[in-house]
Amino acid sequence: MGEITERHRGKILMLLSAFLTATGQLFWKWGLDQWVYLGVGFLCYGLGAILMIKAFALEKLSVAYPLMCASYIFALMYGYFLLGEVITLQKLAAVALLGIGVTLTSVDR
Repeated sequence: MGEITERHRGKILMLLSAFLTATGQLFWKWGLDQWVYLGVGFLCYGLGAILMIKAFALEKLSVAYPLMCASYIFALMYGYFLLGEVITLQKLAAVALLGIGVTLTSVDR
């Protein structure tokens, strides 16, 4: 199990970066009305950037960078669950295609 984690550390960090980036942007949206959310958003976004840099140090760029597309998935979920946005079939199809593309490009044997 430790070998798998070590082997995929860069990918895991990039996925965490995508999560924090999307979370930061959500807080920025909320921060339009409440300034404290802007600060939280910058903190999340900054931590995401630090994790991204570390991921680039551990993984090939062509493998790590496409994983940032996971932020679209997080944003879609935030929009639906926290902002009351509608998820259309077109949006679901787009996210599914992104997910397939990310999976195919991040597999490195």
